[in-house]
Amino acid sequence: MKKNEPIFNLMTKELITLNLTDTLYTAEKRLRTNHIRHIPVVDGENLIGLLSISDLKRISFIDAYNKEGTVDTAIYNMLSIKDLMIKNPITVASDATILEVSKLLASKEFHSLPVVDDDKLVGIITTTDLLHFFIDLC
Repeated sequence: MKKNEPIFNLMTKELITLNLTDTLYTAEKRLRTNHIRHIPVVDGENLIGLLSISDLKRISFIDAYNKEGTVDTAIYNMLSIKDLMIKNPITVASDATILEVSKLLASKEFHSLPVVDDDKLVGIITTTDLLHFFIDLC
């Protein structure tokens, strides 16, 4: 097994991100359009937070759409990305091993970890990435 392989080979490198000036409507649209569940919040190249579809579901009836296919809720206008995001999320470096990351995700019950090298966001690793890796081993 390649448990000592670095996550650099598995992580998503072409990132979809948000910044603090984006709205929760924008966040939801990016998550749904790109079929992702976690989205890093950045200031330039620096990670400042992490937002998930679960965070949005907690505050709204995200699955109750109007005819245009968007959420029709005032709560999105009352809160911001800064209000909902996980601030200063736990991160890993791109040279962390698959085993290290798997243990961290399992022990913390996270579903994703931003990958940061030299204070710069370079990727994201998710439980789905790891599951695909393990499926390919079989």
